[in-house]
Amino acid sequence: MYEYIKGTISGLTPAGVVIETGGLAYFLHISVNTYSRIKGNEHTKLFLHQVVREDAHLLYGFSDQEERDFFRMLISVNGIGAAIAIMMLSSYLPDDLRNAILTDNVNLLKSIKGIGAKTAQRVIIELKDKVGKGISSERIFQTGNSVVRSEALSALEMLGFNKKAVENSIDQILTSKPDLTVEQLLKIALKSF
Repeated sequence: MYEYIKGTISGLTPAGVVIETGGLAYFLHISVNTYSRIKGNEHTKLFLHQVVREDAHLLYGFSDQEERDFFRMLISVNGIGAAIAIMMLSSYLPDDLRNAILTDNVNLLKSIKGIGAKTAQRVIIELKDKVGKGISSERIFQTGNSVVRSEALSALEMLGFNKKAVENSIDQILTSKPDLTVEQLLKIALKSF
């Protein structure tokens, strides 16, 4: 099993990266989260997960071990393959998915392409105990239950912004600056669009 790869980025798209190391170039499937973290870098280190199928050997790359561990938890659920797990991690941050699982938020999971109601419920049932271990409730609900977050989301939706893009942007802002007022959050969010 491969642990990580370190090398020069010779090709990058939101779905994949080519990393050159030791005279070889490797193609890795990545999430949009990983893409946004490595975009603009010349060199990178990505944690790996290998999937061996009858017709292919596929490598998946992650910017940190937390995202890789969450990917591995997702693919342990019956009906969730590597492609759907990457889609889930591209749609939401691992903390958002963890929060959705712990709060039984079937609608958030159903909003992800390829996830229906039954699969969303299966993810919640099978992973609820796993994702809650060792995490303080303060961290779980850091971005999920904020009045500031919901007011900012409502305001931006009324202005015509896409809900999913707005949620991701606001959650990223609140992760780095959790003590913002609604007005401050809106100003920062509007600058990012």
